[in-house]
Amino acid sequence: MPMKIATWNINSVRLRIGLVQRLTEVAQPDVLCLQETKAVDAVFPYDDLKAMGWRHIHMAGMKGYNGVAILSKRPFANCEVRDWCDKTDARHAIVGLRGGIELHNFYVPAGGDIPDPAVNDKFAHKLRFLDEVTAWFTARKRPGNKFVLVGDLNIAPLEADVWSHKQLLKVVSHTPVEVERLGQLQASHDWVDAVRRFWPEDEKLYSWWSYRARDWAEADKGRRLDHIWVTPELAPRLKSAEILRDARGWEQPSDHAPVMVTLR
Repeated sequence: MPMKIATWNINSVRLRIGLVQRLTEVAQPDVLCLQETKAVDAVFPYDDLKAMGWRHIHMAGMKGYNGVAILSKRPFANCEVRDWCDKTDARHAIVGLRGGIELHNFYVPAGGDIPDPAVNDKFAHKLRFLDEVTAWFTARKRPGNKFVLVGDLNIAPLEADVWSHKQLLKVVSHTPVEVERLGQLQASHDWVDAVRRFWPEDEKLYSWWSYRARDWAEADKGRRLDHIWVTPELAPRLKSAEILRDARGWEQPSDHAPVMVTLR
């Protein structure tokens, strides 16, 4: 049976629980990975989500910040939470899915405003985070691994992943040093960019639009910060991909749109 996997930076799962229900009904994913849930275990909306059909939930929460969750309509196993950079800041959750698939849900640090690790600790954290994750996946690289990596990676790597390559070269999320680090992470497991399998690399494609824009749709100054990657073993099973741009226009929206792929 096909399996649809969605990833979405929800920017507070409790505030936008109605949007999760709307996505569940409109897109009908089998697995939904959320980032920036901003909820610890005690206040996480388990009952609301289970009423939508998400009977299997694995989450890592943090009060007011960060947080990741993996929701599934089908059972999963081998649940794990990993910490990076000597921090317990709820940025990586792992589950095993049917067919031997290992799913990784990431929320990479945004990196602050100044793209210089010498003067910006947040940017230094982002680069260290990427380096540690890259080294970890490199050490685990094996032929035949069936891994899926999803999440808000907070980097738009390609020129067509941003509204203006020239104007954003010195803006955090599209700087050369970040793009290089993300390229190293992608090479660590020969990851395949599942979404770009269905769109040419020179075609504009975004998943995030700033709240600061008065009319985000008309200005269309977006960036593709949300990604789904698969290992080469799974690449032939990619059936389709979608960025649900309409969700950015829903009432009280997240500034991110859901990204989805379907595996045969």
